[in-house]
Amino acid sequence: MTAFAPDSIVLNRKLPLWYQVSQSLRASILGRAPEAPLRLPTEEQLAGHYGVSVLTMRQALKELEDEGLITRHRRRGTFIEPSAHRGSPVRLLGSVDAIVAQQSGMTTRLLDHGTAPLPAELAGHFPDSAEVATYHRLRCDEKTGEPTNHARNYVRPELAARIEPDDLVRWPMTKVLRDVVGVRISRITDTVEATLADPETARLLEVPLLSPILHYTGITYDEDGRTLDVARIHYRGDRFSFSVTLDAT
Repeated sequence: MTAFAPDSIVLNRKLPLWYQVSQSLRASILGRAPEAPLRLPTEEQLAGHYGVSVLTMRQALKELEDEGLITRHRRRGTFIEPSAHRGSPVRLLGSVDAIVAQQSGMTTRLLDHGTAPLPAELAGHFPDSAEVATYHRLRCDEKTGEPTNHARNYVRPELAARIEPDDLVRWPMTKVLRDVVGVRISRITDTVEATLADPETARLLEVPLLSPILHYTGITYDEDGRTLDVARIHYRGDRFSFSVTLDAT
């Protein structure tokens, strides 16, 4: 039986290895193609793929098992749970793969895309650009079809030239920039604030006007400190929560 092939990852030794591996594997699982196999490689094979110990791999797999994304069967192996709920909170410890995982696992529809004049409020992020490429997507729960968030991305035009619309239906922008376009991401800054649904958000997310919404802004930078992408995402307040863990050691 053919096993599922997860994406690769460059490990950051400043973060827990099991956490980085679990988030990378989680992103691979949630972003998999419908026809991809459900059986995972063995613990030993996965440990070799990620370059970690079997003990670290077991801890990463336990995290995904506790979340309900995989099931483990003695002598049969480990399998992706196709009906697993995708809306559980994600603990962010500073990994780009955590951002990818948080954005994955939804049915995505590209509402529109194109080039537009640079919005005045983004001028500080793109000081050398007069216009940006824009993408507007609606994400829905895979199981129920219920809309969960809508996202707008503002990207440098020279990068957008290498992005196919189908890429953004299958994968989050962060993954497309890193793995398809091939840019080296140095950091992502996140801001989450409570707000009220405006008419467009209320219509797209099928919620009452002025109902509570989580507004997420994510800014992605390259190694030279240039802004690559500004993401603005409106989440239904009844479907998402965010938690951040700070390690004081």
